[in-house]
Amino acid sequence: MREEGRQVLHRVSGKPYWCSSVGHEGSVKEVGFGLVVTGDRVYRGEIEDRVTPLVKSVLEERGHKLLARLIAPNNIYLIMHAVLTLVVRDDIDAVIVSGGTGPRPRDISVDAVERIADRRLPGFGEEFRRRSLESTGMRAILSRAEAFIVNRRPVFVIPGSPDATRTALGIILDIIGHLVYEARRE
Repeated sequence: MREEGRQVLHRVSGKPYWCSSVGHEGSVKEVGFGLVVTGDRVYRGEIEDRVTPLVKSVLEERGHKLLARLIAPNNIYLIMHAVLTLVVRDDIDAVIVSGGTGPRPRDISVDAVERIADRRLPGFGEEFRRRSLESTGMRAILSRAEAFIVNRRPVFVIPGSPDATRTALGIILDIIGHLVYEARRE
C-alpha cells in the first residue's frame, strides 16, 4: 500500500505509520496530542490559560490535532496522574506538559514526569535552551525543559509562557512524526 509516495508499514488507531523506501526513516503523518497545563492560578481559574489556544492553533497549522487538555495544580501526584491519564489513551501519540520548568520550589512538572518516565531524551532540552538564548539571554539556562518517553509516547515538559511555547513547538513539530514512530516500534 502506498500513501503520498511512502510505503505504509501498518496502522494503529487508524493512523498510517509509514517508512520511506530508502533507509529506516519512519514517521507518523498526523499526531494526536494531549496537553497538561500546570499551575495553581490557572487551576483555580484566577488567570486565563493562554497556552491551550496557541498549542491548538500551531498543531492544526501543521496537520496535527490537540485531542485532550487537562489542568493540574502544582502538585507532583496530580501532574503524574494527568500525564498517565493521557498516555494510556489509544488516540494520544504525544503529550505536552506546560509550566513548572523553572528553578522555584513549586516548579515540579519535570520532577513529576521524570518519576514515571521510561526514558529521558536530553537533546530536546538542550536544543530548547540553545534556541532560547537568542531571545532571553542567559536566563535560558535556568529552564529545565525536557523530553521523556512514558508508555511509548513522547512527553515534552516546556515552560508555560507563550513565547517559550512557540519555541518548544518549533522543535517538537520538526521531530514529532519520526519520534512517535520510533517510540512505538518494537
